[in-house]
Amino acid sequence: MPVPASPDAPSVRLPPRTGLVLLTVSAAVFIAALDQTMVVTVLPSILRTLHIPYTKLDQAAWIVTGYLLGYTVAMPLFGRLADVRGRRVMFLASVLIFVGGSVLCVLAQSLTTLVGARVIQAAGGGALVPIGMAVSADLFPPHRRAFALGIIGAAAEAGGVLGPLYGATLSHLWGWRVIFLINIPLGVALVAAGVLLIPARRVAARSDGQSIDFVGAALMAAALASLTIGLAGNTQTGEAAVRPWWLLGSVLTFVAFVLFEIRRRDPLVRLDLFRRVPFSAANLANLAVGGALIIGMVEIPLYAYSLLGKSEIAGGLLLMRLTIMIPIGALIGGWLADRIGYRMTGVLGFLLTAAGYGLTAGWPAQPSSAQMTMDLVLTGLGFGVVIAPIGATVIASAGDRWMATGSALVTVMRMVGMTVGLASLSSWGLRRFNTLMAGTSLPLRTGDMTDSQYDALAKAYEATLRDALQTVYGEFFAIAAVIALVAVVPAFFFHRRRKGERHAPLLPQ
Repeated sequence: MPVPASPDAPSVRLPPRTGLVLLTVSAAVFIAALDQTMVVTVLPSILRTLHIPYTKLDQAAWIVTGYLLGYTVAMPLFGRLADVRGRRVMFLASVLIFVGGSVLCVLAQSLTTLVGARVIQAAGGGALVPIGMAVSADLFPPHRRAFALGIIGAAAEAGGVLGPLYGATLSHLWGWRVIFLINIPLGVALVAAGVLLIPARRVAARSDGQSIDFVGAALMAAALASLTIGLAGNTQTGEAAVRPWWLLGSVLTFVAFVLFEIRRRDPLVRLDLFRRVPFSAANLANLAVGGALIIGMVEIPLYAYSLLGKSEIAGGLLLMRLTIMIPIGALIGGWLADRIGYRMTGVLGFLLTAAGYGLTAGWPAQPSSAQMTMDLVLTGLGFGVVIAPIGATVIASAGDRWMATGSALVTVMRMVGMTVGLASLSSWGLRRFNTLMAGTSLPLRTGDMTDSQYDALAKAYEATLRDALQTVYGEFFAIAAVIALVAVVPAFFFHRRRKGERHAPLLPQ
């Protein structure tokens, strides 16, 4: 049974199985996040096995994008199902869908079937995030809830960070299909743990007349899918490839969704939740997180490769100095949020992110390894710190009957921020670079040109190119810093601890 959430209770002792439940849902979220990024390093092996030429890398990118698509569109529906049908049954269903998709990935013999299997796999994996957040919120009282949500967030971020290394290691030892095959025993273990540990409690009873809005779910899924396809960039290069008709379809479908939900007695999403200032603030903040985070994810490896002359592996290791701190920051942010409140923790996290990006924007032509490490660590720490206060604010604002749905929406907002940010900033960056390089062209050697003359022209061109790249990257990081600073404003409107609500104890009881 869930722990009573009375703020006036003198002492709240958690049930003995609480830690095991939290471990179970965290493991599920971690495994789903691993699968989101683990294929990045094994794409060449997949292409060879499926006989796909390297000239079709843009199509192979859908192995990654397909997972993002399924991960995003399934969240709202599965979040609502978890609020109405119960956490345990939907946790089990999500794990089984994830395992079923993994089996199809193992059996796939073409790119089309593999992408389709990845979408199915991601539908189950994406649902585990809001369900895991709701399960944790059920078990912990409000004054200790943020730390539990920080653990869930840390598991999701750690999976994304370790995914490429995990996939590369397993693929090197036994081939790329094993990275999907291993999900079968892991899924069986999660199902067994879910049956034994997660309480079978239905939040919104069917006797209340609650029903599932499948039409609204289809409209929202179509709007999100159209947006993802319309803004899907090239996963290999980070370049945007905007498709206007898909974007128009997304807008029209979203309008249809809103009009339908307004008239619906039992909507997929209670639109009046957005009238609650903390709820809207948390969603806006997570939209900003997605937009700011994608800049670092794409531009830092490119910076290392193009300006520092590093290899692609070295560029990935440079990025890890940022990403490795996100799960650590999530734990710290959860701990802080339970003690100093969601507002102050959120503001602190965004200020750390802005400071880190601001320092990164000022990197010289050849920054030292220590300088890059400190600045990227600071940035990643800030990203992690904001995870728990955002999630806890949404859950506190949505209430018991809508907490899984609210958790799904706020997660989708981050995905939308990443998708829109990648498309808009990539196109802006290309235009900005072309402007800086206007009037400069690669020198061509003529017959009457001496070696020294050609070398001088080549060096001048290279210097102009490096200056242009340095300027563009610096402006990218400065834009990310501004996005983080702007997010401080909604953070001031996060859920505030009510009068009389006590702080969490310094140490767990």
